[in-house]
Amino acid sequence: MKNIIKYYVFTFVLLGLVSCEDFVDIEPLNQVNSENYFNSEDDYQQALIGAYDLLQSSYINVMIGEIASDNTLCGGENANDVVGLQEIDDMTHGVVNEQLRSVWQWMYAGVNRANYIFEFRDKTDFADKDNVLGQAAFLRAYYFFELTKFFGDVPMPVDKRVQFGDEKDLVRTPQAQVFAQIETDLAFAASVLPETQAQKGRVTKGAAMALLGKAYLFQNKFGEAAQVLEDLIGMDIYQLHDNYDNLFLQQNENNIESVFEIQYSNLEGAGFGCLQCSEGNVAVGFNGVRGITGPTYATGFSFNVPTQDLVDAFEAGDGRYRATIFDVEAYKAEMAVQGIEIDYNEGFEHTGYFNHKYIPRQGESFQDPNLTNSTNYRSIRYSDVLLMAAEALNRGGISDDRARAYLNQVRQRASLGPVDASGSALTDAIWQDRRIELAGEGHRFFDLVRIGQAASAIPGFQANKNELFPIPLIELELAGSNWAQNDGY
Repeated sequence: MKNIIKYYVFTFVLLGLVSCEDFVDIEPLNQVNSENYFNSEDDYQQALIGAYDLLQSSYINVMIGEIASDNTLCGGENANDVVGLQEIDDMTHGVVNEQLRSVWQWMYAGVNRANYIFEFRDKTDFADKDNVLGQAAFLRAYYFFELTKFFGDVPMPVDKRVQFGDEKDLVRTPQAQVFAQIETDLAFAASVLPETQAQKGRVTKGAAMALLGKAYLFQNKFGEAAQVLEDLIGMDIYQLHDNYDNLFLQQNENNIESVFEIQYSNLEGAGFGCLQCSEGNVAVGFNGVRGITGPTYATGFSFNVPTQDLVDAFEAGDGRYRATIFDVEAYKAEMAVQGIEIDYNEGFEHTGYFNHKYIPRQGESFQDPNLTNSTNYRSIRYSDVLLMAAEALNRGGISDDRARAYLNQVRQRASLGPVDASGSALTDAIWQDRRIELAGEGHRFFDLVRIGQAASAIPGFQANKNELFPIPLIELELAGSNWAQNDGY
């Protein structure tokens, strides 16, 4: 977390993170373990920091959520640059894919760290314990939500760490039960967490309610989603930031629109051999323009490049366009008028467009612009809450009037006129605005899947297969091959 020092004060044995050949049965000197830990509030707080830490690894989830969709192409230097992402872009990914295994590993690492806290929740009492447990419950729900979005039925260890070898006794839990656990964790978190926290980036009551509403929406539980999301709206904690154009700059992090924001810093760098070691937002550098010169932007790797289809989806006059789409040739022409020459190198699948929300900029805080950029990821924004509430109200047959009102709040901020549609036409309008409002933020692929439009929108998408990603082969092998693979893989 930004402004939180990361401590490795105890050893976690994580599902899928070690293999037999890596395991050495040597007890380290001064090992901290469950017998001499969790004796004070500080111990619980340090364990909680460890659970937060895996959020920073979710940059890969965000990139895949765009690259797998119709919003962006993989890009990069060439067709062999990060092969796993190229395969996901082409819908040719299979059971051996480094990036999908990273999602599995890192999200389960987060689950395991949250479970460690719950395993010893009763060992020591202190005044702020419910706050700690509420944050841990949210984090476990967040990681499980990511896992079930990607893989469907997944093993679901709860309240106990998975030790090395335990994976052979785990089974894939049906997705409905995974969502039930997510709902339980988030309802508990919402009941005990405060509306604001003293430290930026820590989970709040509003974040738990928003993610609970999203979990309901993913299950088509429209009544439940509408209820919790409208309750959140009615609390009047959040507002739309007044200027979308600078909403994603570092200077506007943790603003009035941010319901939950993943904190990044430039305090700890990383290399390509350990991208999850970075405290910085790796996706920002990956999104940058390869070899760009000039006073505004720092160079990057030209991944995740927006498609012409996304560009054409913007309405004329949409105030979100320039904040979302960086047109490098238009920028080059603007700078030329000022007598400034801009150079850059075209990457693979060059469209001329880049993700302007998360792109390295000169003068911002980074140890290096590519791997240790401190730009936060806005995981849940208030505009997302409004659009989810609108969809739940409309699709649930509850109130098109309130659905329109929420949608039109988002459109008004974008300098667009109101929508007056009803029924299925209003549904289409909400989905269209959701695509534009959240473009570049990692939601598009999963939205297309849940509304049943992925096969028609994504080139190469195979129905009844690509709705889920495959369980990584090595995880199946580590589990003793007792898990069935997802259909089609």
